[in-house]
Amino acid sequence: MKFAQDIIIRPLITEKSMDMIADKKYAFEVARDATKPDIAHAVEELFGVKVAAVNTINMKSKPKRVRYAEGKTAQWKKAIVTLKADSKGIEFFEGMN
Repeated sequence: MKFAQDIIIRPLITEKSMDMIADKKYAFEVARDATKPDIAHAVEELFGVKVAAVNTINMKSKPKRVRYAEGKTAQWKKAIVTLKADSKGIEFFEGMN
């Protein structure tokens, strides 16, 4: 069994994710093997909110080059978590606006 801290790696702080806060949607980088129910349970446990839906996106690696060395960025998984209408917001994100 995984701990909630192992599933939610970090919050994503971008312009687009900050605009989604008004709709009670929050973006996180999550573990690549995490399922939607795992993510929902982890967010509810860590932040004390009620989750309505979870959408996940597998972010593919991109080719990168530094001078003569070529490589790729790491693959990762993004989750967009929608909270229920009667749920309070996540305090961490509320201070960012």
